[in-house]
Amino acid sequence: VQLQASGGGLVQPGGSLRLSCTASGFSLDDYGIGWFRQAPGKEREGILCIAPSGIISYQLDSAKGRFTVSRDDAKHTVRLNMTSLKPEDTAVYYCARVLFACGAVVPHRFGSWGQGTLVTVSS
Repeated sequence: VQLQASGGGLVQPGGSLRLSCTASGFSLDDYGIGWFRQAPGKEREGILCIAPSGIISYQLDSAKGRFTVSRDDAKHTVRLNMTSLKPEDTAVYYCARVLFACGAVVPHRFGSWGQGTLVTVSS
């Protein structure tokens, strides 16, 4: 079981970025996938989770209206689309597989953490 986040980089404030989470070793369509981020010196925080049905649970209020997520189970990929990015969005972004079902997007409810991808929002 492996998840790999990619697509990070440097973006200017107000810009957009799309991250991808590629899954291998399991059937993606059986699981909810969560996105998290961890800024320097801060705890990892949950952003949202997308269930196998496509239903999205938001954990991070500041992501509502700016971040969306989609899944393509045939391509084993979940994508996080981020718009109107702010400097405070700077963090390493991770994806993970939910242990039971999407609900509260908190780290202890997820496993199979992949390596993250760094997003830097700066002018």
